[in-house]
Amino acid sequence: MKILIVTGMEGAENCAAVLTKMLELECEIANGRKAAVLALKRDEFAAIVVDESMIDADPSGADIIWEHAGLAIPVQVNFALAGAQRLAREIRMALNRRDRERALAHEAAAAAIENELKSTVAGLLLHSQLALQDREIPAPLAEKLRLVADLAGNLRQQLASHPLAHQQRA
Repeated sequence: MKILIVTGMEGAENCAAVLTKMLELECEIANGRKAAVLALKRDEFAAIVVDESMIDADPSGADIIWEHAGLAIPVQVNFALAGAQRLAREIRMALNRRDRERALAHEAAAAAIENELKSTVAGLLLHSQLALQDREIPAPLAEKLRLVADLAGNLRQQLASHPLAHQQRA
C-alpha cells in the first residue's frame, strides 16, 4: 500500500522520502487537487494526507479529493506545524485505527453468521426430532429423519466447539 500526500509545501519530496523510511510505505506527492484526484484514480492508497492549508484555501476542492479517496484513510495535518515525526505518528495512528475497525467488523460479521447458523441448526434439529416422535411415519422416512437429526446434532457440536464460540463466552 501507498500513502498519498497532498500539499503544495516546498520540500514535500524530502518529507515523503523521510516518511517512506519511517513508515516503510511508499509515499507519493500530489501538489494539488487535480494531481491528487488523478493519483487516486490511478492507484489505491492506504491513507491520504492533506495539508490543512489546502483545505482552508479550497474547501470544495478538498471535498472532491475526499470523494475520490475510496478506502484510503483521510488524514488532515497542518504541514507548517508538523514535522516528519508527527506526520508519521498521525499516519500510523490512522492506519492502526483502520485495522482495529476492520478486525472488529470482521468479528461482528463472523459472530452474526455463527448465530444465524446456530439458530438454523437448532430449528432443524428440533423439527427433525419432533417429526421422529410421530408414530405414523414410514420406516424409510424415519431413517432419513434420524440421519438429518444426527447431522444437525453433529453440526451443533462443531459450532459449539468453534474458536469464535469460546471467544464470545470469555
